Amino acid sequence: MTNKIPTNWTGRDDAMVEHAIRRGASRRELLKMMLASGVGIAAGGSLLLSAGRAVAATPVSGGHLKAAGWSSSTADTLDPAKASLSTDYVRCCAFYNRLTFLNEAGEVEMELADSISTDDAVTWEVKLKKGVLFHDGHTLNSDDVIYSLKRHLDEAVGSKVNSIAKQITEVSKLDDTTVKIVLATANADLPTILALHHFMIIADGTTDFAKANGTGAFLCETFEPGVKSVAVKNPNYFKSEGPYLDSFEFFAITDNNARVNALLSGDIHLAAAINPRSLRMLEGHDTVRTSVSTSGNYTDLNIRLDLDPGSKAGFIEGMKYLIDREAIQKSVLRGFAEIGNDQPISAASRYHNPNLKPRDYDPERAKSLFDKAGLLGQTIPVIASEAAGSSVDMAVVVQQAGAQIGMNLDVQRMPSDGYWSNYWLKAPVHFGNINPRPTPDILFSLLYASDAPWNESQYKSEKFDKMMVEARGALDETKRTEIYWEMQEMISNDAGTVIPAYISNVDAVSSKLGGLKSNPLGGMMGYVFAEHVWLEA
Repeated sequence: MTNKIPTNWTGRDDAMVEHAIRRGASRRELLKMMLASGVGIAAGGSLLLSAGRAVAATPVSGGHLKAAGWSSSTADTLDPAKASLSTDYVRCCAFYNRLTFLNEAGEVEMELADSISTDDAVTWEVKLKKGVLFHDGHTLNSDDVIYSLKRHLDEAVGSKVNSIAKQITEVSKLDDTTVKIVLATANADLPTILALHHFMIIADGTTDFAKANGTGAFLCETFEPGVKSVAVKNPNYFKSEGPYLDSFEFFAITDNNARVNALLSGDIHLAAAINPRSLRMLEGHDTVRTSVSTSGNYTDLNIRLDLDPGSKAGFIEGMKYLIDREAIQKSVLRGFAEIGNDQPISAASRYHNPNLKPRDYDPERAKSLFDKAGLLGQTIPVIASEAAGSSVDMAVVVQQAGAQIGMNLDVQRMPSDGYWSNYWLKAPVHFGNINPRPTPDILFSLLYASDAPWNESQYKSEKFDKMMVEARGALDETKRTEIYWEMQEMISNDAGTVIPAYISNVDAVSSKLGGLKSNPLGGMMGYVFAEHVWLEA
């Protein structure tokens, strides 16, 4: 039995302790850091022991790892600009590299870049590491970076981060290993933005992604969209450590229980994103363990403002009062979550607005709003799928609450394959699932700006758009925080997204798997696990 850790202590905090140990912090300094976060002496000692073991673990080379995600599609891609599912991110992280990388403490580290510097947060100079080889033997140079970044600005490419990349007005070559990037307005977050999965660097002129010619830790041996991929160790990888695996296979097992059973039977070494309700299946099995991280992942109910019933005044507000957030946190997510307040910035972010309280569960108020909208008694389809983690269980909770007030919510469970292309962003009322992003600006640009590519509820506000640009260029942290707090309030009150909880990601892994840590970009170590884990003999 472990010591109880306060609810304000997260997986990210565990990672910060481990990172501090690696940097040489003393035990006194570590305990002082944890006490400041509300951790008692006994629990702090337990955390230090756990973190110390993780640091002391010795990597083992060799072996073939099998890992299973929860969602895949025939639209799976090895083009990082178009990546949209966790399965895409895992493969892109294995085959390519970014200019920067976010470590387990959320700090920016250089990856393909040797340095990134600026005097005004508008004009940036990127110096590249020398001697880095692509899988085909080509040496990384400035032309590769320029080509990779400019692809995101080409509307014909269909980049998922086009709206974020639009702030780049110039990418030019200073010499073979130095690139200049100019932004439309100041943005001190650029090094963090470049750590997003979509900003992987590809070879100049690449149009065929069948073999994923990158600089990454693994070479692509097999890729069958919607089926599986097989990767083998890159013998010319530029980093001094890793990868430790000889090869790894990645595929999806969409059924949660089947994914857990595959782990228990030894067929796989990692079962990603386990439904907390299935954790009891792991009890008594000393051959498996869990890796928990809370970094802002959430499953949301999306109601399009431009379609019925979302266009009816009062319906969206009524749904927000019909959500029993505590029941979802405790029953659906088994406590592995923090209650949400209908906006995407979780408490893991320093920009989270703590004054914005979640709406109370108030079915009678919801009933009054539905009645005023002329929708009480009508049948409203609600689209859910295992592809959007825990959405089916959440939908049932809301459906039962609606039945008690005469609101007929027809939960329609759709298959995982094709869910993201056929239903997400399209159905009038449907669930989504958003992976963590490291800055508010990235979340707002992707999800809530008027031209956002993933504008789940079709929320549009000229004021919001202007505030987003203003905050992006604000070098005064107090001013920036004030703007972000107001933007969170606008989303919570006016957008058609209902975010009942920020979910702790739970990956279940074999006890033979070493090196797995939390990461602010999501589960499976921010999807980069393959490069860093090893298999014990």
